[in-house]
Amino acid sequence: MSTTPLLSPSPSLQTQPQEDLEANSRPSIRQHLRHFFTTQTFHYSVLVLVALDVACMFADIIIDLETCSRGKSHEVASALEALKYTSLVFSSIFMLELLLSMFAFGKSYFSSTFHIFDAAIILTSFIFEISLQGIEEEVASLIVVLRLLRVVKIVDEISVGAEQKMTELEERCVEAEEEVKRLREEVRRLRNLGSE
Repeated sequence: MSTTPLLSPSPSLQTQPQEDLEANSRPSIRQHLRHFFTTQTFHYSVLVLVALDVACMFADIIIDLETCSRGKSHEVASALEALKYTSLVFSSIFMLELLLSMFAFGKSYFSSTFHIFDAAIILTSFIFEISLQGIEEEVASLIVVLRLLRVVKIVDEISVGAEQKMTELEERCVEAEEEVKRLREEVRRLRNLGSE
């Protein structure tokens, strides 16, 4: 697997397509999306969505297990139906995110093996959510295993946030070191003036 964070710009994602460079007088939609997809706010939003999706999957599994032992009541059927639609909403949101990321970053989006892996999970989950019903849906519940791999996305989003904080702290450290160096030179200059 690539060490490139899921939604952080890899070096190839940071390069702008030629059409964006030519239209540098006004930022294009692609540039706005590219910027938005690399913000900390976006990473945390994806983190929350993935966590909610995983929580809904676990709720579905727990309800299914309880149904096996106690039978299915009207309330349980309603809860399972609500979770099914909630799962479809999450899959649709992730599908939209994938499509917009592909638009924003172009072919370079797939320079990361993790992006390819994530796209495969999102696409497969979305197709199964849309097309399979009834007994096929139960067989397709094996896709839960793939969807649980989205947990990897959570870890990745946390690492992206930590990486951004680390970069920020490193920049502040460099600035502080430069300031210390400047102040030492100033002190040295003042000492030389005082000794003359």
